[in-house]
Amino acid sequence: MTRFRRTATAAAALAFTAAATAVLGFAGPASAHVTVNPKEATQGGYARVAFRVPNESDTASTTKLEVVLPENAPVGSVSTMPVPGWTVTTEKRKVDPPIEVHGSQLTEAVSKITWTASGDAGVKPGQFQEFPVSMGPLPQVDSMIFKTLQTYSDGNISRWIDDPAPGAEEPEHPAPVLTLAAAAAPSGSATPAAAVASPDDDDDDDGNGLAVGLGVAGLVAGLAGLVLGGLAFARTRREPVAKV
Repeated sequence: MTRFRRTATAAAALAFTAAATAVLGFAGPASAHVTVNPKEATQGGYARVAFRVPNESDTASTTKLEVVLPENAPVGSVSTMPVPGWTVTTEKRKVDPPIEVHGSQLTEAVSKITWTASGDAGVKPGQFQEFPVSMGPLPQVDSMIFKTLQTYSDGNISRWIDDPAPGAEEPEHPAPVLTLAAAAAPSGSATPAAAVASPDDDDDDDGNGLAVGLGVAGLVAGLAGLVLGGLAFARTRREPVAKV
């Protein structure tokens, strides 16, 4: 009986371990998702970012990436860097009011970027790929949310489209988010206090100058008196004393 109980207990433990391994093995890859790097940029400036795409499948490759730019934060200039083995296309939409870029008014903005792998260039299991983009001027908003679709060679699609909620846990399929910080105010050229003379300072300078001038004049007069006194004394010693 004891041997039977031990055998049953061991079998149950093995079954539990196998089930736990299966569950964890399935849930593990879900933690990886498409992100934008770096995660922060400055409003009004230009930024070079890269959409980092990890492959979550154990058997299929990532063959297509579609990134949708937010409608509430249009960007006037968007350019992509060539990725070997991938072709890229962009779609545009009308914007109203127009976007000003280098003094020109643009009525269209890029709304979607699509990268497609050619041949055997897909992101294979256990690998990741970055897709660089330069964009700007960045809008005056707190963040840009890029809803993204990741297509695999077996036809499956991962939809990274969930908006983040402030103070909440990360959603199951989070969209890449670029946080935008306000531009720093330009530092004004501070004029040294000593370089700016107030009327009172001028009066003080005039008073000090007058006092210095009178002091110098008094010193010169005193020296002149000493010189004249010395000459008179010397002359008196040289003259003969009159006899009575």
